Amino acid sequence: MLYRPAVEPRKSRRGASRTSLMMLLALAALALTTTLSVSAATATPVARATRTLSGTATATLHLVKPNGSRLIEEGPVSGLLHGSANGAVHTGARFSGTFTIRTRAGSISGSGTATPHGSGRYESFSGLFTATGGTGRYAHIHGHTGLYGVFDRRTDSVTVQMQGTLSY
Repeated sequence: MLYRPAVEPRKSRRGASRTSLMMLLALAALALTTTLSVSAATATPVARATRTLSGTATATLHLVKPNGSRLIEEGPVSGLLHGSANGAVHTGARFSGTFTIRTRAGSISGSGTATPHGSGRYESFSGLFTATGGTGRYAHIHGHTGLYGVFDRRTDSVTVQMQGTLSY
């Protein structure tokens, strides 16, 4: 069944009726609205801008609890990050450990391995720190930085520096 208006539409100069033009505009608006609704519902999340931490953070850790070659350490963090850190450090021919740094903006967790240099009371080391996770602002942190420091064999304290860039 065809739709016929009761009143014949007025013709424009180009010969198209105003009703047809209005209907065409209404259909176009409906199509655009439907397309936008479907696009918004099926859109993939927009990638967020990557932020970086670049610089040096220094943790001055003291022994909390010894457990053989595994030392539980904690202390303040300064430099690029401000807060506190705790970690479990394994000493030996190669140093390894897991660390958590807590700041007001969130925490950063990671692990590191390092090669000791020298002997005596103070033993320096260098290696790699890998960020494995975080909370708050640092929830998506990832990357590797240099890991440097000095281990005091007499007090079992350690000064650790993480130097480089991490993305979050």
